[in-house]
Amino acid sequence: MSILRLFTGSIKFIIANSMNKFIKYILIFLLFPFTLFGQTQDSTAILNKEDNLADLFKRVTIYRSEKEILDAIDKIPPFGIYKDNFFITGIPLNQKITNNTADAMFQISIRHRLTKSILPFGTFAYLTYTQKSFWNIYAESSPFRDTNYNPGVGLAKVILHKNRLLGVAFIQIKHESNGREKEESRSWNYLSLAAKYYINPQFNISGEFWLPYVDGDNNKDLLDYKGLGQINVSLTDARQKWWLEMQLNQRKGFGNINTIASIAFKVSKSSNQYLFLRFQDGYGDSLLDYNKYSMNVRIGMCIKPDFYSIY
Repeated sequence: MSILRLFTGSIKFIIANSMNKFIKYILIFLLFPFTLFGQTQDSTAILNKEDNLADLFKRVTIYRSEKEILDAIDKIPPFGIYKDNFFITGIPLNQKITNNTADAMFQISIRHRLTKSILPFGTFAYLTYTQKSFWNIYAESSPFRDTNYNPGVGLAKVILHKNRLLGVAFIQIKHESNGREKEESRSWNYLSLAAKYYINPQFNISGEFWLPYVDGDNNKDLLDYKGLGQINVSLTDARQKWWLEMQLNQRKGFGNINTIASIAFKVSKSSNQYLFLRFQDGYGDSLLDYNKYSMNVRIGMCIKPDFYSIY
């Protein structure tokens, strides 16, 4: 099945089912950037022209000392976007398309730096919060199917070499749950060890490993479906107009991989709003249905963090 066919199928379903409702929610989402827009753009704009954050990744010597690099990084506003913030809608590819199987999905993700790079080994402390919701907006009464809450606290250290920022290392304590009770309750806690490496200013790769403690009585086998870590690859052009990402997550069993791929196109030079297409194949995208296979394609709008984010 071609990408064009998937795209047109999703658009046709939206037009035929509750188009007015979808437009209302997407307009609300488009107003949301005004509260976060400055926080992402400021990660470069707040610095002086000669202190542009992107220059820290180039293979040239701009700064004379590690202290000057850390000072430039510490000027970045403490509050901002952590992961993608998006509102998307789409259709399943592994089952019949109906008002109950097509849905909307949105994610809100923020971070806040608690300290500058003054902790031992030049680390800084920060908080993160990500909330992901699955919304049956085309079904009668438009109920929320599941919402996942993912707060965390951790330390980060930038990796420097020859006056160039190579990447960042992270350690975080995280919790994730869906706020449900009894049979529908899902939760786990984990220590996250992660790193991000910038191969060049337009290409980075990151990895995350989980040391889990699964305390939910109804999801003891969660790790069989979510695995113990993931690898992410991000690619953009020099102007960050196009943004390609892929997330690979090995679950139990050789060759069993959960995949999330996305492509984003910036709709305006003066904003960080993107037209966003997301494809998901595997398990664990939703905590409630972590052990149920799903394949979906969704489209909508996304507010992205800075490509050079140190979070």
